[in-house]
Amino acid sequence: MSRQGCADKPFRPIRIAVLTVSDSRTRENDTSGDTLQERLESAGHELAERMIVKDDIFQLRAVVSRWIADESVDCVLITGGTGITGRDNTPEAIRPLLVRDIPGFGELFRHYSLEEIGTSTVQSRAFAGTANATLIFALPGSTGACRTAWDRILGDQLDSRTGPCNFISLIPRLNES
Repeated sequence: MSRQGCADKPFRPIRIAVLTVSDSRTRENDTSGDTLQERLESAGHELAERMIVKDDIFQLRAVVSRWIADESVDCVLITGGTGITGRDNTPEAIRPLLVRDIPGFGELFRHYSLEEIGTSTVQSRAFAGTANATLIFALPGSTGACRTAWDRILGDQLDSRTGPCNFISLIPRLNES
């Protein structure tokens, strides 16, 4: 993690909602959601809410739309539904809600995944964007993918001390016109 030029900046915790997209997971076996919750809380952030929703476009949109509209939610982490099967609907459900895409997130995630799972990373449709001053990150449903995303990208970018820039410093400016 680079703190270049940011050593004097304090840590700023944010409120993060976690959504697991799955037709089969329950709270008892949602290891991906557990991983994200453990990491965000260990980093000093607050869990705003956590849910498991079936891979249904309209249920996904309803939950994420509610979180986007909630001014107390700064970030949404979605795990699952980013593959290429007929039941993987997260991109189709969430992309229409985004005001801006963050293409570098998916690109960097697949770069790191290449080191871990080889060319199978091409099957991932991980993506990110913003809506109503809310950061939204959609990750694959595997626990390993959630670890990779947090440990190699999100942990730093959701830390206000990371330099030369980070997502936290941009949140107040996301709704500028």
